[in-house]
Amino acid sequence: MIIAKAPLRITLGGGGTDLRSYYFKHGGFWISAAVDKYIYISIHEIFPDEIILKYSKMERVKTVDEIEHALLRECLRAMGVRERIEISSFADLPEGTGLGSSGTFTVALLKGLHSYTRRHVTNRELAEEACRLEIEQLGRPVGRQDQYIAAFGGINCFSIAPGSDQVEVVPLHIPRAVMFALEERCAFFFTGYSRQASSILAEQDEKSKKDDAAMIDNLHAVKELGLRSKAALENGDLRGFAALLNDQWGLKLGRSKSMVNPSIARWFQVGRDSGALGGKLIGAGGGGFLMFLAEDKARLRQAMAAEGLQEVRMRFDFEGAQTLVA
Repeated sequence: MIIAKAPLRITLGGGGTDLRSYYFKHGGFWISAAVDKYIYISIHEIFPDEIILKYSKMERVKTVDEIEHALLRECLRAMGVRERIEISSFADLPEGTGLGSSGTFTVALLKGLHSYTRRHVTNRELAEEACRLEIEQLGRPVGRQDQYIAAFGGINCFSIAPGSDQVEVVPLHIPRAVMFALEERCAFFFTGYSRQASSILAEQDEKSKKDDAAMIDNLHAVKELGLRSKAALENGDLRGFAALLNDQWGLKLGRSKSMVNPSIARWFQVGRDSGALGGKLIGAGGGGFLMFLAEDKARLRQAMAAEGLQEVRMRFDFEGAQTLVA
């Protein structure tokens, strides 16, 4: 049996500029951090002449073409795996929570299939293959952030030059003590709402393709905040970074009316009123996790618990996609 895993992620700045409809004309920049919450894929050969897939539902089919799950189907096709295989997926957190689960699933699955077929693959090759399958082959209106951070792990700055699809990956040069302080001061609370990012990103993608002035100006500002966040973190200015999180929140609200519902908006304000220096909703919007930065989290935790929100503690991951058992 083969078991592979890949980490979920949080965005620290520049999220949204990784869609081709924006970066190909204007260039993209974002900062992502992998966290210690994972999607696992187990793969093993079976005797019956069939394909068994276990995820949120179960499929038993004779051919790859019969598979309903689009990512599983296209990954098996791409890897040339046609028969006598059982694949199961497990996750530390549910999908639709703003942590990049679709891209992470694809990366973990490809990592496992490469091990299954005894092929070596680099982190970059893994990320690019996942992007090709999701964006080009399946035509999903998603960016390149999730696949790259799931493959590489760590805390990285990603950039794409105008007119290019080549992603440059540079580790964030954050002092070790500052990294530990950032990890300790971050708090994550599940809103109870799940959503598919593609439905929200489709609106941004369409407006960017049409050169909608308000959307393009918004994403220009998001990219600038990403660059300022990089400077703040590398200079150890966590209070400054927290203020930039608040600015990111405001820009997120400006991109779409469906980004935040009244309950999430209220919880964000409760967090700010309860000692959080800054915060934002992780991911495309519509649900998932609220991320706050607080120097004293006790009051914040008490306030969020009173609102019925569950805290999920996360640490940074520096391993990226891995094969655990082969």
